Amino acid sequence: MNETSVDTSLVFGLIFYLVIVLVLGIVASRLMKKLDDFLLAGRKIGGFATAISERASGESSWFLLGLPGAAYAVGFTEYWTVIGSASGIIASWLFIAIPLRRMTERLGALTIPDYFEMRFKDKTKLLRTVSTAIILVFYTAYVAAQFIGGGKILAATFGLELKYGLLLGAVVVSFYTLMGGLLAVVWTDVIQGLLMAFVAVLLPILGIAHLGGFEAFTASLVAKGPELTTMTGGKVGASFVFGVMLGSLAWGFGYLGQPHLLTRYMAARSPRELKKGSVVAISWVLVAYWSAPLIGMVGIGILGPDLADPETVMPLVAKVLLPGWLAGIFIAGAVAAMMSTADSQLLVATSAVVEDIYVRLLGNRDAAPRKLLLISRVATLAIAGVSLFFAFRSQDLIYDMVSYAWAGLGSSFGPPLLLSIYWKRITCQGALAGMLGGTISNIYWNSNDALNAMIDLKFSTFVIALAATVLVSLLTQPKKT
Repeated sequence: MNETSVDTSLVFGLIFYLVIVLVLGIVASRLMKKLDDFLLAGRKIGGFATAISERASGESSWFLLGLPGAAYAVGFTEYWTVIGSASGIIASWLFIAIPLRRMTERLGALTIPDYFEMRFKDKTKLLRTVSTAIILVFYTAYVAAQFIGGGKILAATFGLELKYGLLLGAVVVSFYTLMGGLLAVVWTDVIQGLLMAFVAVLLPILGIAHLGGFEAFTASLVAKGPELTTMTGGKVGASFVFGVMLGSLAWGFGYLGQPHLLTRYMAARSPRELKKGSVVAISWVLVAYWSAPLIGMVGIGILGPDLADPETVMPLVAKVLLPGWLAGIFIAGAVAAMMSTADSQLLVATSAVVEDIYVRLLGNRDAAPRKLLLISRVATLAIAGVSLFFAFRSQDLIYDMVSYAWAGLGSSFGPPLLLSIYWKRITCQGALAGMLGGTISNIYWNSNDALNAMIDLKFSTFVIALAATVLVSLLTQPKKT
């Protein structure tokens, strides 16, 4: 097969996938009647769809680009990240999903800022204002990272300039999100989540077979550096604990406070459906999460140890191992990883603008349903445009951008949310202190190289936010009469 035919079939496989998600967006748009439909799909999502959608939304382009790229660089050490992330996902499903679903339905909350304001009966609206600002700040960076991921995939696969790849991915995601809201997002997520798992599992198997078995696979790692075959990365003592293990395990904290994942629990048909969904989601983790880093490691033997951009290892490995049409579909799995997170994050940011600012803060509660839908779609387009602007200007790695946004959202919302469910003594002031503590410490820690070198920001900022929530809650306990 010559190079031209390979390129043509790659294009066919990718276009086939993109057409499917666009059609789903158009079909879902016909079911959008009011804001509740757009933001939470009318709370009618079943357990299986909730689970696969949450998993697809939770992983982003980081799952098939950033994670394999990191494993390409450091080898089996990256499995500390897998352990931390898997633990966080399981904890979120077991301890947050069902209580949050019950409480948000009882309160009538459509968004996370809604929940905090109603949960604490905050008449000052400070909780809503601060949480909305946090969402807009960190999701702008997060969506930009997804657009960069899509651009890298298309650039590595078809030789496009990065800017054209960025633009194409942004247009497709924005279209089906603004047309069909959460329903379109969930429908496409189910396809995307299953495709991501299939790619993560099958590609390493084919790669190891291509190299000649496990011995040849291990030999390729040793040739690049013997430390790649260990879980310590050649480090010992404090440098291992604080420089490798703790920071990687801390990825798990972020899963307790990501609004685009928490929204999935809120949209489920019932708590019973979430019980079914937890089995599906945890199974997805145990199957797919342990395979993704192997893509990067088999890439060392297949592509060589000196890849210019490690985060392109997955599409390049797919092109080597697979027929062009199948490689196109597999590479669509990486595009899916980007889309499944970008669409969810766009929707959460949109809800912050429409429900939390326009409806609640500005007092437009009597606005016509169709007017709110139109405003939602305009907001989605505007937020996508801002994120695309930052994506064009950014030179950061996807891994670094996601780490920053992930830590910011996880530390700002995770401790207040968890304590609001399980600790009766938490106060409105404590929740506000936790949000501000997580946000401010994340921004400061990220900009200070010395602090980052000392201890990972995902761990440190979560601990700071947790301490702030508890301490201020204890200091602001209502006086007994």
